[in-house]
Amino acid sequence: MKSFKKLDTAEQRRVSKFLREVGALEDPRLRGKALTANKSGLWRWRVGDYRIIADIVDARVVVVVVDVGHRSKIYD
Repeated sequence: MKSFKKLDTAEQRRVSKFLREVGALEDPRLRGKALTANKSGLWRWRVGDYRIIADIVDARVVVVVVDVGHRSKIYD
């Protein structure tokens, strides 16, 4: 994913570690927040100053990352 590769190495590690933790949860929604408006149906998680936007596939509890970016630009 382009946006992930643009992060510096330390932030990539933090995001990867967080996604492993979320992926191990029975319900990843417990740590996230539902988005509204044009991003309705997607979820977001905070990792420092960065946000992970993802879709959750219920049938197998799969988190599909849609975008990763700085909080000031991620919702544009």
